[in-house]
Amino acid sequence: MTDNAHRPGRMAEYEARTRDPLDLLALSTLWLVVVPPGDFGHRVTYVVLAFRVALSAVYGIDIAIRSALAPRHVHYALTHPGALISVVVPPVRVIFSIRLVRSVFRRGHLGRFLLAAAVFVLDGAIIVYLFERHAPGSNIHTLGDAVWWAFVTVTTVGYGDFYPVTTWGRITACFIMGTGLLTLAVVTAQVASSFVTQAPSRARPAPPDEAARREVTLAELDERLARIERLLTAIHPGSSPGAIDSH
Repeated sequence: MTDNAHRPGRMAEYEARTRDPLDLLALSTLWLVVVPPGDFGHRVTYVVLAFRVALSAVYGIDIAIRSALAPRHVHYALTHPGALISVVVPPVRVIFSIRLVRSVFRRGHLGRFLLAAAVFVLDGAIIVYLFERHAPGSNIHTLGDAVWWAFVTVTTVGYGDFYPVTTWGRITACFIMGTGLLTLAVVTAQVASSFVTQAPSRARPAPPDEAARREVTLAELDERLARIERLLTAIHPGSSPGAIDSH
């Protein structure tokens, strides 16, 4: 019974520790979803197949651990059909990575946003390479050319030395350009927000100890003035401070 009481906590801890890495892994395999299997070519067919088997193993271990940590093992597995389907068809796991895409727009997640944007750009480079490498009139024939083109595109430089000629390549280019503009806007907003938050901190009130020192100084000044008045009264008895001043 003690073990069952600790299972929900262990499940929450496991999910918190593995959610983002698994979402990022799924997001980095977006090219498996977009590019049809027949467009990979015979030379990389076995590489892609091995990659899919490795992903199935990772997702299978994940759902097995979750089911083991759940109070009702079989019930948990049956109530999570998406996780089971992703073991057989790994690209389905990309649907769960939407959580990561949503979270990058929260405040204070600039690093996560930049990481997700970089993964998107690399996905776009792989997709463009797979669509363009054998297309008539294409000038993107290697993965290095595709990565260079994606980097130039996302930074809005646009040298024009490489460019997609296929329909799907151009659609991917539109997404990469949108990612570049969005990244520029997010970074600019983050920098502007940091400047705005620095202004109140510079104008913050004095610390309590400094305010106490000021109060003590004023009290001492009042005491000294009272002492001077008593001395003047002793020197000129019967005269008021106003008369002494006028004299």
